[in-house]
Amino acid sequence: MHPMRIRPITSADNRAVAQVIRTVMPEFNCVGEGFSINDPEVDDMAAHYNSPGATFFVLETGAAAGAPPRPPEWGELGRGAEIVGCAGFAPLTGSDGKTCELRKMYLLPSARGQGGGKMLMTACLEGARQAGYTQIYLETVTAMETAQQVYLRSGFRYIEGPLGATGHSGCDRFMIRDL
Repeated sequence: MHPMRIRPITSADNRAVAQVIRTVMPEFNCVGEGFSINDPEVDDMAAHYNSPGATFFVLETGAAAGAPPRPPEWGELGRGAEIVGCAGFAPLTGSDGKTCELRKMYLLPSARGQGGGKMLMTACLEGARQAGYTQIYLETVTAMETAQQVYLRSGFRYIEGPLGATGHSGCDRFMIRDL
């Protein structure tokens, strides 16, 4: 695989990010009510994460990933670039304001096992810390075993049940970590 880089999402990335989400979630039978694949934000992630305390990142691979970041006015992805993963953080709905939620961390199968997940996690943890959060929470499903190993290696621990009001009733694993 070509070099990878992490960068903040732009509106030009919305379609590719939605495709990543809609490719990965069915792989783990995470479709229907209660799963993030149905969140209204999926088709316009750039707008939903363009607010204080929220940031969304894309994992880009290909020729453009080895080049310096390009100005947003350049429009669509550069020649040979592909978005192969994503993740972000935002305030946890219904929480104390000091806890954020790790959201929509997904990698296409072709991008797994190459360090991209660790890159996304590092960007999210650093961003959340800089935004002033003291904890980061996530929800996942039992079937996403490899993802849970990434979370555990990143300092997350399991908790008994859900926090906040995410609306993701299909999730059955809950984790948190201090920042």
